[in-house]
Amino acid sequence: MSYQTVLHADQRLVILRTLAEMNGYQANESILQTVLDRYGHNISRDLTVSHMQFLKEQGLISLEDVGGIQVATLNSRGEDVAAGRASVAGVKRPSAK
Repeated sequence: MSYQTVLHADQRLVILRTLAEMNGYQANESILQTVLDRYGHNISRDLTVSHMQFLKEQGLISLEDVGGIQVATLNSRGEDVAAGRASVAGVKRPSAK
């Protein structure tokens, strides 16, 4: 597994865990990019949105375009992946607590 693959899987897990902690299980691309930066992932807005699209394709989140900004909403399958109750290829499995 390449270094980039490992990073992307971790970045996607950070997005899911962030959404799980948000009121309404929602956040926009700007908020998610800021949180990723705080967790040591200084990535572009384009890559953040690309991860959001990936998570949508896997059935973990829904996306809504609000004035040109993507807003993600976590669904129950995404919550299961964020908590480690389910796994999806391309998303890092959380460490045991």
